[in-house]
Amino acid sequence: MYIQGDVYLTEAEKIPKNAEKVSARNNRYILAEGKATNHAHAIVDTELEVYEKDGTLYIKAGNPFKVVHEEHNPIIVEPGIWKVGRQKEYDPFLEETRTVID
Repeated sequence: MYIQGDVYLTEAEKIPKNAEKVSARNNRYILAEGKATNHAHAIVDTELEVYEKDGTLYIKAGNPFKVVHEEHNPIIVEPGIWKVGRQKEYDPFLEETRTVID
């Protein structure tokens, strides 16, 4: 598992059936983007494949790749198939779960 801020990557066995291939934007893949700051968790290596199924991203990489963010240290992720997740938090007062935004 790899973690950078509110984004984490866990190993996946395979890319789900019917997942759609995602195109890079400005030579990078956006894993999560902040609405207020426009900062993004992004992959700058475009020699990999990114897919989306039901709002979840999957990465298929034959080589190590780097995930960058303006407020976090970059992380180097090993080759493989990875599922991208977002950390959740529970608000006991509102009795609801929501995605963490960093």
